[in-house]
Amino acid sequence: MLNYEFPPIGGGAGKAHLYLLKEYAQTDELKIDVLTAAPKPGFTKEQFSDNITIYKVGLHKKNLHYWRKIEVLEWLFKAQYHYRKMLRENNYDLVHAFFGFPTAYLCLRSANKLPYIISLRGSDVPGYNIRLGLDYKLLSGLFRRIWNSAAAVVANSRGLQSLASQFTPNLDIKVIHNGINTKEFYPSKDKKLTKPIQLLTVCRLISRKRIDLLIRAAYKARQLGLEIRLNIAGGGNLMGRLKKLTTKLNIAESVNFMGRVPAEQMPQLYRDNDVFVMCSVHEGMSNAMLEAMASGLPIITTRCEGVDELIADNGIVVEQARPDAIADEIQKLADDKNGYDLMCKAARKKVEQFGWDNIAEQYLRYYKNIANRYS
Repeated sequence: MLNYEFPPIGGGAGKAHLYLLKEYAQTDELKIDVLTAAPKPGFTKEQFSDNITIYKVGLHKKNLHYWRKIEVLEWLFKAQYHYRKMLRENNYDLVHAFFGFPTAYLCLRSANKLPYIISLRGSDVPGYNIRLGLDYKLLSGLFRRIWNSAAAVVANSRGLQSLASQFTPNLDIKVIHNGINTKEFYPSKDKKLTKPIQLLTVCRLISRKRIDLLIRAAYKARQLGLEIRLNIAGGGNLMGRLKKLTTKLNIAESVNFMGRVPAEQMPQLYRDNDVFVMCSVHEGMSNAMLEAMASGLPIITTRCEGVDELIADNGIVVEQARPDAIADEIQKLADDKNGYDLMCKAARKKVEQFGWDNIAEQYLRYYKNIANRYS
């Protein structure tokens, strides 16, 4: 397995990989070596379980949740050496690469000898991240080579599958959703709306997440007379700018920048809040949204990839990504206590189909099929 993100580095893709490994640690059908990254220089080896070993390529990482291009190149350069060494010393059946780029780039040269699966995560799909528009154009030819050389390409939502298919219309892209640990994330008993209403968003503070829109929505909600508190869990390069926005709008006391919250504290954080809010431009399938649903939180989100699979009677999809439209939906939910209770129950029920045991089994079937096909 290859992934240039792995906790504590990165976001949803690293967490998804971690939970998948936890499932595979319980089986003797697989022996897995993981090549990933660490935030400080050096090369380390960790025994995750009897059948899983993690090798970490150390980098000069400045921010755990934001990748500079020089850091991506550093990982590629260093990881390539270790990847080739691992292939020489082991007899692998296949490679599972998280991200088509940069991760799966390592697999391209060895594709004729060793099949690989790509898990598309979002930012590796052209059109997903506005900040990477020029990069997508410059690397489009390479992306197509990487995808077309893979034994299988898998997206984590139908929305991401659709976006990826616009880039490679003739490629058969499958869907395996993100999963959720329903034992770790669960609702609090007798959940009721509080005052002030506790709104939670969990993400990296980057432009694609449009946290500025949520802050302006909080301002509009205050204008409607709502008592709200917007809790923002996550760090990123826009922290300073977003704090200035709360001061400019005179709502700094209603917005709580929590920074990065340790993983072991996240289940309780969800239970301590009332509503999960999100307004990303693009998502593959939001891990944070799945965690919120498992914790029994109704969702208010703008439309993006993954929403159609996750939101039905457990939340609200705001079609117009405007602060006033989001604030209006918050008010509607606040005024409908019975509707809120029903959404809480529906959220938990909806998410139970996304257990990691089911997701791991779907991938395992791919592993077996591809290994047999190329043996």
